[in-house]
Amino acid sequence: MGAATCVGLFRPAPAAAAPAAAPGLDDPAKKEIAMKLVSSAENSSLDWKAQYRYIEDIGDGRGYTAGIIGFCSGTGDMLDLVQLYADRKPGNVLAGYLPALRRVDGTDSHDGLDPSFPDDWRKAARDTAFQQAQNDERDRVYFNPAVRQGKADGLRVLGQFAYYDAIVMHGDGGDATSFSSIRRRALRQAAPPAQGGDETTYLNAFLDARVWAMKQEEAHSDTSRVDTAQRVFLRQGNLDLNPPLDWKVYGDSYHIG
Repeated sequence: MGAATCVGLFRPAPAAAAPAAAPGLDDPAKKEIAMKLVSSAENSSLDWKAQYRYIEDIGDGRGYTAGIIGFCSGTGDMLDLVQLYADRKPGNVLAGYLPALRRVDGTDSHDGLDPSFPDDWRKAARDTAFQQAQNDERDRVYFNPAVRQGKADGLRVLGQFAYYDAIVMHGDGGDATSFSSIRRRALRQAAPPAQGGDETTYLNAFLDARVWAMKQEEAHSDTSRVDTAQRVFLRQGNLDLNPPLDWKVYGDSYHIG
């Protein structure tokens, strides 16, 4: 990552020069792949930027699910997002829903949100300030912590993505199916590279733990985003998520060239 250092034509290289670090999931090209992979699972589309306006109640007990990462009215992350947007742009079309979002946090209730909140969300999604707020909250709450932990565990791009996809779906609370609990479950079965373990063995253990967590909840019981996507890349040995990539989610086929 970063620009290569220019050296004189006849200057000898250091005897034990370390190889350049491989790109992480936070490399812009890899991050774009990550956004498309998640969007294929969350929205059945590779066009993740079209999802700023997405909003519906999918019946999973979390109220409204919306935006590029599935911010939920019942889990606090939608409240944080709308608060950030209000801080940056007071008086915006969603700011008036903050009291209702505080009341419904932790529930699946639409009290104070219906009937106009979905339409107002879609109006806000045309505002680049709201789009940026979604990007920033996605990175703060989900993407950056996943990449940071993945790198600390010595994982390459696929492993960092596996962490990211898990934290997107399960969050990182204290319950048994949260990201940290999934990781701890995996650590009981295998060591990550940073602890001297084999990366493929550890990722198989992590994906096993992830599938277990998904099956604890009916709304997440379809495990194809692991079985016919992440497992495919792992079996291929594509630990850096290098295109071309072909995978399936919910039976639908996707390709990144």
